[in-house]
Amino acid sequence: MLTIYGVYRSRATRPLWLLEEIGLDFAHQPVIQAYRLPIAEAPDAPLNTRSPQFLAVNPMALIPSMDDEGFVLHESLAITLYLAKKYGGQLGPKDLQEDALMVQWALFAATGIETPALDMQKLLGGDQANTPEGTTKAQALAASLERPFDVLEAHLKQTGTMVGGRFTAADIIVAEIVRYAQGYAPLLAARPALKAWLEGCQARAGFKAMWEKRLQEPA
Repeated sequence: MLTIYGVYRSRATRPLWLLEEIGLDFAHQPVIQAYRLPIAEAPDAPLNTRSPQFLAVNPMALIPSMDDEGFVLHESLAITLYLAKKYGGQLGPKDLQEDALMVQWALFAATGIETPALDMQKLLGGDQANTPEGTTKAQALAASLERPFDVLEAHLKQTGTMVGGRFTAADIIVAEIVRYAQGYAPLLAARPALKAWLEGCQARAGFKAMWEKRLQEPA
């Protein structure tokens, strides 16, 4: 049985969304981030990234992790692309070139978008959001996202999807990273192709099923 370790309120949403799209049976082992707990080492603490049981799976103490019939893999991008290639059919690459393009766009989003986008999400959800300082910081983060978002806008205006003219694991990965900055409306309002693509990804039944399970978890 395929097992995914990690809570929905984490980067585990990437493989978990993909699995909803595939409709593949799997076991989900919730593992919460240790920093979210008052005392992660407490005897009554839930299974978390510092629990010995999980450290035996991933000594780096990070989620998600995957165990596919004894094959253990870490890192959300690697897990998502592996599952797409093994089980995803049209959600995975059809040839070596598509495989390379999926890796390219996954790394593009992870290295060029994820850090400032996550900072944007944290800022907009925090106490500074409506302060002058928060506004200035949000504008600076948005400025750092303009170039990669312009690249996505041009690409999606031409192709409609990330790879192959169809919805694939690459769309899942990039959409989940872009989502972090979705709350800063001007970024998407200025880029209609990117906005329409993201809204289309999030309108899919697979995303909605994953998101509903995410909402059921404690914040």
